[in-house]
Amino acid sequence: MSGGAVAGPDGRLRCPWGLSAEDYVRYHDEEWGRPVRGDDALFERLALEAFQSGLSWITILRRREGFREAFAGFRIASVAAFGDADRERLLADAGIIRNRSKIEATIANAQVLAGWAEGELDALIWSYAPDPAVRQAPRTVADVPAVTDESTALSKDLKKRGLRFIGPTTAYALMQACGLVDDHLADCVARGSRGTG
Repeated sequence: MSGGAVAGPDGRLRCPWGLSAEDYVRYHDEEWGRPVRGDDALFERLALEAFQSGLSWITILRRREGFREAFAGFRIASVAAFGDADRERLLADAGIIRNRSKIEATIANAQVLAGWAEGELDALIWSYAPDPAVRQAPRTVADVPAVTDESTALSKDLKKRGLRFIGPTTAYALMQACGLVDDHLADCVARGSRGTG
């Protein structure tokens, strides 16, 4: 079946994108689609998904440690305190994507989130997780949506609360990456392995 799960070198079936690069195999098998909880962890994913906009995810994945170092481990309180010197430092940091708009959005988002109660971001994002019982497992990559009603609603809610760089497509990528939905293909070895992450 075209676009269905593909056997890797180990003979196990995976989503086709999960075999396109060595870094992807590990990310696909161990992270993507597994639940991510906690405000700082979700802030990191929000920021990385925003930086990914217009680029391939592998570009972000390969620079993730650089991003973590540059953005103080994505601790919301720390990033919210960034000033002009930090902005200039980030714009000069070859270990990340040096996009002024995305850097500014990440800092601004941290400043908004710093005013939220502990656990509020986690609770808000997870409130948009659809009921897994009503979602059929995708059989091919063509069955995986880019946007859903839930991602559109999550995007609108986050924007209404002052967050930037989080459109419906970015919101859905976040939902996939953080385990709010399981978009591993039906025959994929990682399907249903949504342990805590």
